[in-house]
Amino acid sequence: MPRVGIVMGSDSDLPVMRSAAEVLDRFGVEYETVISSAHRLPDETAEYARRAEERGLQVIIAGAGGAAHLPGVLAASTVLPVIGVPIRTGALSGVDSLYSIVQMPKGIPVATVGVDAAANAALLAVAILAGGDAGLRQGLKEYRRGLAAEVRAKNARLQQLGVSGYLAGEGEKR
Repeated sequence: MPRVGIVMGSDSDLPVMRSAAEVLDRFGVEYETVISSAHRLPDETAEYARRAEERGLQVIIAGAGGAAHLPGVLAASTVLPVIGVPIRTGALSGVDSLYSIVQMPKGIPVATVGVDAAANAALLAVAILAGGDAGLRQGLKEYRRGLAAEVRAKNARLQQLGVSGYLAGEGEKR
């Protein structure tokens, strides 16, 4: 049964939101993906959020661009945590989306990650779920140790090659 809902306002958001699905797959967290517009399907969007808890969802990740009302509409319709992903737009490079999501009124919070940062939204969802799931907590700890090991390896390479040598190998896998 899905524990996380990944919702986007348009199929054009799918290339960004795919990274949320990939992170959830990595941690073995079941999810569902839905396209639902806060503006073109307002009643259906609110109903999705109202019924999310009874369907077993525990967190909703919502990606939206432009006016980016989707995360707020979802948050207004459920008490489940909603994580907003501002999607980069052509006109304002996602700053419009970011401001729209992050400036929620008192009482209806939406956690907000950076522009196009769907992977971080999924990691935050995993962290929320890990509060009651020892297996996910352990998985997050291992993931973070892996990140630290990557940085140590990059530093060792920099120390070995120096700045010029490191940058000369820029095309190589670091």
